[in-house]
Amino acid sequence: MIDKELEIREVNVTRYVQPFREGGSLPALVDADDGFSYVIKFRGAGQGRKALIAELIGGELSRVMGLRMPEIVFANLDDSFGRTEPDEEIQDLLKFSVGKNLGVHFLNGAITFDANVDRIGEEEASKIVWLDALLMNVDRTVRNTNMLIWHKELWLIDHGASLYFHHSWDNWEEQSIKPFIQIKDHVLLKYATGVRDVDNRYRSLITEEVVQKILSVVPDEWLVDEIRELSADDARAVYVRFFCNRLTHSELFVNQIEQAREGSL
Repeated sequence: MIDKELEIREVNVTRYVQPFREGGSLPALVDADDGFSYVIKFRGAGQGRKALIAELIGGELSRVMGLRMPEIVFANLDDSFGRTEPDEEIQDLLKFSVGKNLGVHFLNGAITFDANVDRIGEEEASKIVWLDALLMNVDRTVRNTNMLIWHKELWLIDHGASLYFHHSWDNWEEQSIKPFIQIKDHVLLKYATGVRDVDNRYRSLITEEVVQKILSVVPDEWLVDEIRELSADDARAVYVRFFCNRLTHSELFVNQIEQAREGSL
């Protein structure tokens, strides 16, 4: 639970180390002025600010549920990086990402979760599957698990493909009460035997106040939608109502999870 005001640290990027080209939005490993390394999601990438918002919300809700998620920071990028980068694609990305981006603490030595090798308990698997159904996260599949094993523990990364309703605000109310059919492809589905117990426990813990606290730290500049004439506070209100609706009707996506799991056995 978030029992106090949520704070996200700010760091300044000091060195661009390397891109992760397996990521569609070209995230990168960077060093920062606090002495640590981070995987940066750039505001100028394909999904832009929406992916950063989804990453922050998904990551902090993971923590609320007691799941392991590397620290999230706001990473400030100076315009000097774009001028010195020789790769034109990366140069353009950095140029359009000057300002506040999102960084996730780099887990040095971590390896990608492999469902054929790594084992996970029923409760943890059920919590992750339930959370991904709540977030409508389409990107936790066998092909791309977005989970790491670090010091023999499971860590979640990359929630940027969640909350896809916010790429088109028009049907957010309809989306908020949809089951989430894509859960059938979740890499942990077969282990998630306790989803209904998780729903009973966490549906009431992720309160409107908790969601509001998370939304309060999302930068205004990421939230403003000039095309749809949405202010930052307007956008925050939509996210809060989306989660309230979705949690009120959680039975719909819990049923979908159970049906998908039965069909996969």
